[in-house]
Amino acid sequence: MSDKERWLKSREITSEKMRLARLALSEIIEGEETLSAIKHHPTKTGYIGKNVLVAAYNAMVDASEIVPSNELLAQIRMKPVRTLSGVTTVTVLTKHYPCPGECIFCPDDIRMPKSYLPDEPGAMRGLHHKFDPFEQVSSRLEALRAVGHPTDKIELLILGGTWSSYKRDYQEWFITRCFDALNHKDSESAVTNLKEAHEINEKAQHRNVGLVVETRPDEITPEELKWFRYLGVTKVQMGAQSLDDEILAQNKRGHTVAELYEAMSLLRAGGFKLVLHWMPNLLGATLDSDSEDFLRLWDGISPDELKIYPTQLLENTELHEAWKCGEYHPYSMEELIALIADVKTSIPRYCRANRVIRDIPSTNVVAGNKRTSLRQDVHREMAERGTKCECLRCREVRGQKIEIEKLKMDDLVYQTSPRSLLASPEGEGAEEHFISFITPDDKVVGFLRLSLPDKNAPKLGIKDLENSAIIREVHVYGQSLKVGAEKEGAAQHVGLGTRLVKIAEQVANEHDFEKIAVISAVGTRGYYIDRGFTRGEYYLVKEIK
Repeated sequence: MSDKERWLKSREITSEKMRLARLALSEIIEGEETLSAIKHHPTKTGYIGKNVLVAAYNAMVDASEIVPSNELLAQIRMKPVRTLSGVTTVTVLTKHYPCPGECIFCPDDIRMPKSYLPDEPGAMRGLHHKFDPFEQVSSRLEALRAVGHPTDKIELLILGGTWSSYKRDYQEWFITRCFDALNHKDSESAVTNLKEAHEINEKAQHRNVGLVVETRPDEITPEELKWFRYLGVTKVQMGAQSLDDEILAQNKRGHTVAELYEAMSLLRAGGFKLVLHWMPNLLGATLDSDSEDFLRLWDGISPDELKIYPTQLLENTELHEAWKCGEYHPYSMEELIALIADVKTSIPRYCRANRVIRDIPSTNVVAGNKRTSLRQDVHREMAERGTKCECLRCREVRGQKIEIEKLKMDDLVYQTSPRSLLASPEGEGAEEHFISFITPDDKVVGFLRLSLPDKNAPKLGIKDLENSAIIREVHVYGQSLKVGAEKEGAAQHVGLGTRLVKIAEQVANEHDFEKIAVISAVGTRGYYIDRGFTRGEYYLVKEIK
């Protein structure tokens, strides 16, 4: 038996492990610390894992031996941070397919979609399931449930090269099969079209509360955005990489800064949530130029979320050849930490810095930084300097208990896409409102993104959006709870979302908009309909005059 087979066998939940887990759970219910209770009941080879505790908890609840308890589940759950943002994310990968980009830093493994490697954590699951969307979603739901995470509010994150470059029949099939898995439809013929899958999901056990795709700035057009909405997309990830045309050209990105601004304008006009990737240490960049480049992100582009992906030198890329010729020099770990510690303090309070490095295993990195704990290293450096980041991720309330009566409402207003920076003089100008409830110690409990397009905003030809303010996102933090569940001191399910929507309606009314539209995910349509919105062609709409 191989080491891997022995490890897998050790993970099996035997009847003996379940017996020990039940005993440990009984002690935990009586007030014993989780780790101590586990140590009181060792197995022949060690100790039971938290996944066994969760399995025992589920079995005992199903048998009515104990009452369901969010507090108990929180104690025994594995990696609770994964769902502390309020939703559970399920990542799926598309198959290998030609990408229109020719970026010199990008790996291209024939087994994988462009830019992904087979030993990246999420990519490994995609490869294991042969990129079948139904199997990827189903297995991930089961794995999450097994370790105690709720799975009734699911954000689908679709990764793999450039989504817009895939054929549309493949895109529609792929997303339909993702919804089939959420809807527990296990047969190819169970659901025949996307529309039906969407309708079922509105009341399904696993509701889709967000759908994310990744694409390129030069792929964004009004027609593409209509297609996105037909599919149910609510959030778009794009690689900006740099806001310097010369560096973009040297790295063969295939688009310009003006095209990025134009794409962001169109996406914002469509109400999409906006995630940008930024890459320091590209060919031609320096520490000083990267510091200057980062500040340009907040001059009109203003993404809602940001992923900082330092360039990683990988074999079999064109950048690797430039390095061998002495034309490219990776930053050292110390230089990279210092750079990110410098720029992180400038991230606005409305933006969430999701990542500061990609999960590419260090064995693939030829030279430069190989640490995957870069975020912790940066925060340690900032603590030593006495500086701090005020991005949304750093201010999330997470599992902290809240007192509703002590929350303060804050309305942060900023302008986006200055016309002077756009490819077209008729580009978008929009006033954005980041409306949030914050605790006395400045932790964000919930927020809403409201966009007020001006007369020069791009016209997408969508009736739902005519003379309409747009709610682009509503989010309440705290450990993701089951629909209808309550937990003392938790942020979810206490009416904060409804209050945020009411405030948005008031702001839109004060700015003379006739109606307000919301870019609803399939599984949240009912939420907005219950609050007076009606179904449009692509959005939910409410008259406010």
